[in-house]
Amino acid sequence: MDVRNSTRKIEFGDFQTPTDLANRICDMLSGKGLRPYSIVEPTCGEGNLLLAALERFPSAARVIGVDISHEHIERAQKRLTTRSYADKTQLFQGDFFEIKWGEILDGLPDPVLVIGNPPWVTSAELARLNSTNLPNRSNFHGLSGLDARTGKSNFDISEWMLIHILDLLSGRDATMAMLCKTRVARQVLVYAWKRKLPLGFSRMYLIDAAEVFDASVDACLLVCGATESKGEGQICQVYQGISGGRYQTTFGYRDARLVADMDCYERWKHLEDVNPYRWRSGIKHDCASVMELAREEGGFRNKFGELYDLETRYMYPMLKSSDVANESAPLPSRWMLVTQTFIGKDTTCIKSIAPKTWDYLMGHSDLFDKRQSSVYKGKPPFSIFGVGEYSFAPWKVAISGLYKRLHFAIVGPFAGKPVVLDDTCYFLPCQSEDEARYLAGLLNSTAAAEFFRAFIFWDAKRPITVGVLNRLSLLALARELDSEDVLLKFLSASGSGVPPRQLALFEMQEGHIYEFRR
Repeated sequence: MDVRNSTRKIEFGDFQTPTDLANRICDMLSGKGLRPYSIVEPTCGEGNLLLAALERFPSAARVIGVDISHEHIERAQKRLTTRSYADKTQLFQGDFFEIKWGEILDGLPDPVLVIGNPPWVTSAELARLNSTNLPNRSNFHGLSGLDARTGKSNFDISEWMLIHILDLLSGRDATMAMLCKTRVARQVLVYAWKRKLPLGFSRMYLIDAAEVFDASVDACLLVCGATESKGEGQICQVYQGISGGRYQTTFGYRDARLVADMDCYERWKHLEDVNPYRWRSGIKHDCASVMELAREEGGFRNKFGELYDLETRYMYPMLKSSDVANESAPLPSRWMLVTQTFIGKDTTCIKSIAPKTWDYLMGHSDLFDKRQSSVYKGKPPFSIFGVGEYSFAPWKVAISGLYKRLHFAIVGPFAGKPVVLDDTCYFLPCQSEDEARYLAGLLNSTAAAEFFRAFIFWDAKRPITVGVLNRLSLLALARELDSEDVLLKFLSASGSGVPPRQLALFEMQEGHIYEFRR
């Protein structure tokens, strides 16, 4: 493989749209009645999409194609020379981020079709390549603090491009049809919906990116009508496939949040309320080769294959996402070295309490020093994150944040110790097996599954999040399933569900107020 060409392909998103796909896209748009007077492809490559559009939209009087590659523009120009519509087509080389698109679009007659296949690379990937193929402001979402430091400011380059185009087309008789990741399509629509940009309609046509582009991502053709009319509202219909695509679902923007399934949301939104239980994340350590070990006769073996005779004081049986996702009552197969009981706790006490464990940690301190996350900066040596009293609850109801399965597992003690979870899992801390089994029954109900379906996008990198889980009020769910009295008994028991020393007030629909002290 030519590494230089491969790097360039990634940097500039140089994945040409197959001719067959380009033809199917334009056939579908034409079949929907689209008749543009102007066509623009801002990342036209060698011209497959542009040529397909020219052949199917003879109504177009002005056609513009742009690409950052001189070579691609030359190939596209050669293909145009023998076509009858060459005289109305203008191709030129240019950097998307430097071109004054507003001036170009202002000079074109409506209706306008902006069509294309922009780069699918992210800002973080370009940063690793030391690329300059970026917009001026990389954190264009305006994030700050922990969100910006932990990677939420990372974005797809195509997201920036599509948003820029939609802004410029706002209020015109225009259509944008772009191949992109499904996640990018949603982000673009949320941007438009939050700012109340006038979209006449929005559609997503899902494609098999592995088959078409040899890319392991969920992808689609996003089609939006940027018109002056009120249109359909803040919703997007999703279809499986482009040619004769089968309707799948409708997502949208309701009550200041993105909703994955509008039907499920309308049916179960009454279950969204203050939750008397708080979902927690598992422990984050970013040093699995040292912190996760297998227990054997004679000690604990780390991922380097090294066997150590360590004290059990700081060792806890652990579960990962794969364990939780695949078993109703998973059993641990490894152990985690847990250095703190709360964030920021001094770790030097390990030296006197468990000297062999301290020596083990010191012997691998270079690996801890290499951890990239800023959450460890300024913290005691060998610090972990996402740990607290809740981490050591004897019973838990847990779910994987990574697997595309809505399954809540019961986790009980193992080898006389509470089981801890890694940071790919979420859980509710429970004080008894009865409480854990009851809560798992609620969460695995059909009502809960349909409620969560309203908010979960299964193509996301981490489909299930604490934010999604905390939207469901277990009290409202228990009332829906006629078992509210059982839940209230668990909540009234000391230490159940609510973290110690925390005061919470929960207002019931009937007007009663319950007070729980922990």
